[in-house]
Amino acid sequence: MVEDIGAAERMVQQWQERAAEKAEKFGRMQQEIEQISVTETSRDGAIQVTIASNGILQNLQLSENASNRPMPKLAAEIMRAVQTAQAKIPELMQQAVAGTVGLEDSAAQHVLGEARKNFPEPPATEDGPQGHGSGVPEMQFGLEDDYEEPPQRQQPPQRPAAPPPPQQPPQQQQRPSRRRPDDFDDDDFSGGSFLR
Repeated sequence: MVEDIGAAERMVQQWQERAAEKAEKFGRMQQEIEQISVTETSRDGAIQVTIASNGILQNLQLSENASNRPMPKLAAEIMRAVQTAQAKIPELMQQAVAGTVGLEDSAAQHVLGEARKNFPEPPATEDGPQGHGSGVPEMQFGLEDDYEEPPQRQQPPQRPAAPPPPQQPPQQQQRPSRRRPDDFDDDDFSGGSFLR
């Protein structure tokens, strides 16, 4: 019976050690995932977005030539950049999971499944990734930008301004005469007070 108690104690101790080790790995995984960011830049460099690991926009930078675009086109290009960046997050999260808790862990698989479900597939682009090396996992992808500057229109010659219409002398307006208190007739209130 003494051996059974000793075996049970060792089993509990091993379980506690595995639980502590697993908790430490999940803590590292969480830290690595929180450091993930994805930066997406349009091909002409006019638009740059940075997305956090939770898919939220962290930074949006627009260059001066972005203001030359029609607003609906600019908005569409920004959204395309955001969606493309968000679609890269599950891949980066998978790398963080593989390096910490491992891909075979069911909780980690759930986290990755939710990331794949929540972030859209990237919009179709012809450009490939343009990553830049840093210590933090970050990817940068170019976007196709088919915006063309509109041709400059020549302004028609200015017509001379029409002369202002002649001013007429101000007419004196007749003011309505005020009624005197004795002019009020009592017909308005049927001879009685309106307060009842």
